[in-house]
Amino acid sequence: MIDPDTLRERIALIKTKREALVRLLEQPDLGTLRIDVDQAIEEIDDLLDEFGQTFPESQPS
Repeated sequence: MIDPDTLRERIALIKTKREALVRLLEQPDLGTLRIDVDQAIEEIDDLLDEFGQTFPESQPS
């Protein structure tokens, strides 16, 4: 079983990866990769929402 601090650290890392994907979307020459980036952001958002619902007291800042 993973300890809560490690889980919070991993969720915080996922949030930083999401920010990188959002910045990537700003690139004008993304082409069809834009679809994959949009999908990845959507899946990260779903994961973060589910984490927040499951562990509301564990939300990383």
